[in-house]
Amino acid sequence: MLDKLFVLSQYVTPQLAVSRLAGRLADSESTPALKNRVIKWFIGRYGVNMSEAAEPDFTAYPTFNAFFTRALKPGARTIDPAPETLTSPVDGAISQIGQISTDRVFQAKGQSFSLTELLGGDDERAEPFREGEFATIYLSPKDYHRIHMPMAGTLKEMVYVPGKLFSVNPVTAENVPNLFARNERVACLFDTEAGPMAMVLVGAMIVGSVETTWAGVVAPNSGKVMQWQYHGDYAVKFEKGQEMGRFRLGSTVVLVMPKGAVKWQPNQVAEKTVQLGEAFGKLHVE
Repeated sequence: MLDKLFVLSQYVTPQLAVSRLAGRLADSESTPALKNRVIKWFIGRYGVNMSEAAEPDFTAYPTFNAFFTRALKPGARTIDPAPETLTSPVDGAISQIGQISTDRVFQAKGQSFSLTELLGGDDERAEPFREGEFATIYLSPKDYHRIHMPMAGTLKEMVYVPGKLFSVNPVTAENVPNLFARNERVACLFDTEAGPMAMVLVGAMIVGSVETTWAGVVAPNSGKVMQWQYHGDYAVKFEKGQEMGRFRLGSTVVLVMPKGAVKWQPNQVAEKTVQLGEAFGKLHVE
């Protein structure tokens, strides 16, 4: 009953207004004492491991978002160096992992979402990934919230897709149809040695915004799909393990690859927790 009430409440909550207000408050430097109290509560409530942070003193962060998007200290994560290995792009928990069924991506028991809608509604953009592979990873409040490249690649396109801001926790995933293709999101498409790769950064309730290393904060709130192309002098190249973005308050990453491009590691299954850089799949490189 409580789960149903939680889901129903999200339909009537002014999601965008609440989330944008939370984002502004999280960026505020006007009340350091209040900011410190909130961060201290957050660390205790969610069990954040500050010993892994480059700056372990929580009072040193000028804003809540600076704390939330904190860097890790050197050596806190190891990127699997094997060239044939695709690594986890984040710390989090696997929501689902497997093969795309034509244009449907498994979300939770009884629920799925549209691949084409996930990538902004363009059939041509989605075509290389039909019948392909996907992994959906949920970042909880305690997790490290920067996103890194699971393999080397060159940025080809970025697509902003406006949408709702439902929570993306497991309860909501089981009860809200088409969730990840319904929420506001930023789809980043790359060329790699294994073919095209899409990393979709999905917004959620209370997520202030999504940020990429090449474009900064991406939240146009224009009410329409917006896209940016990166070619020639504007090409952006990334090495494996390099940071490519971050969530300013937490959410979900959906990783999409073409059919046969990757074979997921047998131990990577739904509900398993993962760390940035660990072996996540074996690449098929021609």
